[in-house]
Order: sequence, then C-alpha cells, then structure tokens
Amino acid sequence: MAAIDLSAGGSTNQFLSFVLNKEPYALDISRVREVLEYQPITRIPRTPEFFSGILNLRGSAIPVVDLRRKFGMGPTEKTVNTCIIIVEVIWENESIVLGALADSVREVFELLPEQIVPAPRMGTHIRPEYLAGMGRMQDHFIMVLNVDTLFSGEELAMVQAAGLEPPPPPPANEAG
Repeated sequence: MAAIDLSAGGSTNQFLSFVLNKEPYALDISRVREVLEYQPITRIPRTPEFFSGILNLRGSAIPVVDLRRKFGMGPTEKTVNTCIIIVEVIWENESIVLGALADSVREVFELLPEQIVPAPRMGTHIRPEYLAGMGRMQDHFIMVLNVDTLFSGEELAMVQAAGLEPPPPPPANEAG
C-alpha cells in the first residue's frame, strides 16, 4: 500500500474511517495529513505504554501512538493492513504532528452535521471526551474521534519532546 496524501482535504464534513480491534472509527479529514503503510518505529525509553516511539518521515522525527493501547485494547498487531495515520493535534494554540497506528484504513466518506449525534456517556470502552460524536451511517454508527482531546497536556508534552529529538540514523546498507 502506498502512502495516501490527504492534504487536499479540509472539509469538516469529510472523515477518514479506520479500524481498531474490528471496530470502526473516524477522524475529521482536515486533521489528517497522510496515511502511511506500517514502517519501523524506534522505541523511546521511559514513555507511556501507548507511545510506540518515533519514525523518520522524510527527515523529521514523528511521534507515533498506539490508539489500541490508549483505549485499553492491547497492542496493535502488525499485519499487511496495519498503517500509520499522520494527524495534526492542536494543543495550547500549537500544532503537533503525530502518527496514530491503526489496524487498517477504510475510506474517506461524508457525514452531514445532522448525521452526527452526541457520544453516549456509557456503553463504549473509550472515554466520552475522546469522541466528537457518533456518526449515523445507514444501519450502524461509527465513533468519530476528537484528536484534540485524546491526550492530556502532560502526554502531549512528553510526545512532543520525544519528537524533537533527532531521529536515529538509518541503518547502513553498504558493506564495508
């Protein structure tokens, strides 16, 4: 799977759907920069369990989080469909770019504002403040995440600090 560039998006009625633990989720497409196939992630010591590490994306160190771990679902299993969704989070009027592991990505779709209902206070395994709402789709609902509320200020500060460290050099492919 090649990287999908979503920077041309931006409509708040469009969402990217993805799967975590066989359940559908969505993100506002205006917050998604691109989708990458899974690639090696360098683990950073003394970081929260949900923080997978950093990846080298075109010379920039991008922090990567495991949403399944964040939601208490266990670690993301690496398969042919596992991908990294590069998102933009706004924290204290600052933009932080990070990657989010997903089991797979489905599609970009549209939801009208009247198709999004408030998140229930109970009945989901994730905290209601992480949800922007529930998208009503034909015969089912999809959980629409609010990327700006997924992480506490302390968690974002730690992730941001890790991303500021220079990425490790790529392994040498030359014999010698």
